[in-house]
Amino acid sequence: MTDYLFSGMPGIIHTIAALQALLLGSAVLLMKKGTAIHKRIGYAYVASMLIVLSTAFMIYELFNGFGVFHAFAILSFVALIGGLYPALFRHRIKQWYVQHVEVMSWSVVGLYAAFVAEVSVRFFPPEYFYFIVGIGGGAVTMIGAIIIKREKKKIMQKFNTEAENEYLR
Repeated sequence: MTDYLFSGMPGIIHTIAALQALLLGSAVLLMKKGTAIHKRIGYAYVASMLIVLSTAFMIYELFNGFGVFHAFAILSFVALIGGLYPALFRHRIKQWYVQHVEVMSWSVVGLYAAFVAEVSVRFFPPEYFYFIVGIGGGAVTMIGAIIIKREKKKIMQKFNTEAENEYLR
């Protein structure tokens, strides 16, 4: 039963790290940006996600080899690095803050979509796999896109106002 649910020890580690990343990612999205606690929790999110992504490549039972979830793990890694890079190299990137928040938000949305997909495959018959994963993951992604678009407008206004104020000083 444990092997079915978790795919052995890598699956257990994967699940624990994923749940931790869900909590940390949600916290980072909801809290005030740029504070010391935001940065600490953000780095903990990145560490959790690196564990999730590395253990994903140790789990092959579902497809008996490389599968769609592995492809999404690669995409998730790209989003994670793409969101982290602007914050680490902010002096090189114009509007780094906007890029950082938008791409890291997509990282968390992807994690939620993966969560819905993972839970779906556990409770529905295998013949509905792609339908259920597509509907669940697609719905989460669409909701995430709407929220990110709305929040990006606010961030752009704030960033542009701060830039103008800095320029006027």
